[in-house]
Amino acid sequence: MIRVLVADDDPMVRAGVRAILATDPGISVVAEAASGHEAVEQVQRHHPDVAMLDIRMPGVDGIEAAAEIRRTVPDTGVVILTTFGEDDYILQALGRGAAGFLIKSGDPEELIAGVRAVAGGAAYLSPTVAARVVAHLAAGDTAMLAGRRRAARGLVEALTAREREVLAHLGSGLSNGQIARRLHVAEGTVKAHVSSILMRLDVTNRAAAAVVAHEAGIVPEQG
Repeated sequence: MIRVLVADDDPMVRAGVRAILATDPGISVVAEAASGHEAVEQVQRHHPDVAMLDIRMPGVDGIEAAAEIRRTVPDTGVVILTTFGEDDYILQALGRGAAGFLIKSGDPEELIAGVRAVAGGAAYLSPTVAARVVAHLAAGDTAMLAGRRRAARGLVEALTAREREVLAHLGSGLSNGQIARRLHVAEGTVKAHVSSILMRLDVTNRAAAAVVAHEAGIVPEQG
């Protein structure tokens, strides 16, 4: 059973998320919180597998809460709930330990897929969120965007062929087990590749590596 905490200052949003997650018999919402501070306290008390955090909450926001949760309860994966107008926050959260990013108004199936992916140790960057991140970067300085893409391609080209394959699948949101089955190798081998990829890309988590994969253009189109 995957145990989940839902944190949002809007009780209707919390009720909606709980209702969606309740449709999966393998997921149980064990706690709720209305603020970032309360979310951290509830995670420390219940040690859920996944904490779903709204970005904008009173007092301690979702980004600060994510960092504190990753520091104090590292076994709990953090999923950020966002809206279309919060791209800057997404970029900030990438560096603060969040492993998943979901759009509140997205497909309910994405919510369940994101929880399951993060609980299984994978990153889950909603295709919609990934597109928003890239679009947000594209809206900035053209030279800066070109530089980021050039840097991403350079980093990816420095990886081995197998590491590039693993990174592409990671960028698609696959878990280590799923990648292992795709590549017909042991899961431990994939785990070792992922560790090497994170070190060589100089990123701290799989979600940040997924953004590099998208910037480098190696993630297959979602069919």
